Amino acid sequence: MIYDWQIVKTHSFPAFPENKPVETVVGNKTVTLLRKGNVMYAFAATCPHAGGRLCDGWVDTEGRIVCPVHKYRFDPSNGRNTSGEGYKLKTYPVDVREENIYVGLW
Repeated sequence: MIYDWQIVKTHSFPAFPENKPVETVVGNKTVTLLRKGNVMYAFAATCPHAGGRLCDGWVDTEGRIVCPVHKYRFDPSNGRNTSGEGYKLKTYPVDVREENIYVGLW
């Protein structure tokens, strides 16, 4: 797949809060970013189940993003729903170059 790599203009990697989902606009899409240690994840801004804003959710003790509406839990690396339901979270590739964060859109 060919990605359109877009820079995140609102945040730099070193200053990005850890384990706190943050919603931002990248290119023409609203996405949620999550930093866990030295790894950055990007995924859809809303839960695929009921549209809850994931930036209002939290990271559980196993590193999953939890939707604030119905507590669905998603693996931010691949979007897999670990709650046992069939919904999958859309994820985007991330590349950190120097201090800049790039998200691959399609």
